[in-house]
Parts: sequence; structure tokens; C-alpha cells
Amino acid sequence: MIDKQQFEVRGLNYSVRSAAVQDAEELSALRLQIDGETENLDREKGEAFIDVQGFERLIQSDTANPRNLFLVAEAKGRLVGFSRCEGSDLRRFSHKVEFGVCVLQAFWGYGIGKNLLWTSVAWADASGIKKMTLNVLETNDKAIKLYQRFGFETEGILKNDKVLADGKYYNTVVMGRFHE
Repeated sequence: MIDKQQFEVRGLNYSVRSAAVQDAEELSALRLQIDGETENLDREKGEAFIDVQGFERLIQSDTANPRNLFLVAEAKGRLVGFSRCEGSDLRRFSHKVEFGVCVLQAFWGYGIGKNLLWTSVAWADASGIKKMTLNVLETNDKAIKLYQRFGFETEGILKNDKVLADGKYYNTVVMGRFHE
């Protein structure tokens, strides 16, 4: 669990904290909205929908699992983004977690994704996790540069991995950060 942390960026006050079961309803609606705002994520709006009970189970599971971390960002009295680190129960992969993040488009540019990432990296390092991995769309230059600033390196390219609304195929960049 992560204690609530306060940030102020460009006049916006927001907090980052561990997700709580009470966030489930808002998270379900938030994820649906974010999926409809950008093609940088894997899902189109409504795909792989997670309902309130699904988020309740996910939050409970992540809270109980020391290899998982579910964070939310809160601004102006509502959730505006979230991130997850998910580890594996398999021993050969027990040293690593996969990171994913999403933020409402209206709140881009306030360092919310950066601070969700920073909090996750600090948690991983303090928890003895050696490797963080993530996937990012090749056209998401801002995200790639952010990940690089945090020590992530390109480990590979999944060619023609996604087809977007324009009907064209795009590559996925696989990135990883190893902490000694």
C-alpha cells in the first residue's frame, strides 16, 4: 500500500494513492472514458469492460499480493488516472512486474502519468523487484521519452502489432528497466 502523496503541477493539486475498494465504481467509468479518448491504449471504448465487481476483485487481489500495485490519481474531487504493476506467481518471473498507466485526456500535461510512474518505480525498487516492463505504441513519443528518463530501454519491437482507426498497422515498443 502506498500512502497518499500530494503534487502540484501548473496550478493543479492532485494526489496519488493506493486504490481502495470504494474506488471501483468510479474506476469502471473512468477506464471506459479513457479507452474512448486515445488510441495509445490496447482497447477501444467498451472492449474488455470491467464492471464494478470486477474492479472490486482486482483491487482486493492487488492489495493482498505483494507483487502487485494499483494506484489512482485524484484531482478536483474525482479520479483522473490510474496505474498498475502486475507481477507473476511463476518463480521464473518473480523478479519482475509489468507496468501500465492511463490518464484522462483533460488532465494530460500535469505530470500525473509521470508521478504514477515515479511512485511505481520507487515501490518496485523498495520491494526488491528487479525489472519493470511495459508496452507503448510507437507513435507515443512523449511516453517513450518519459520512460527513457526513468531508465527504461527499448528491448524489442512488435512489428505491425496493432491496427488503429485509420486502418494502418503500428508497432509496439517493448521497454524494460532493470534495477540492480
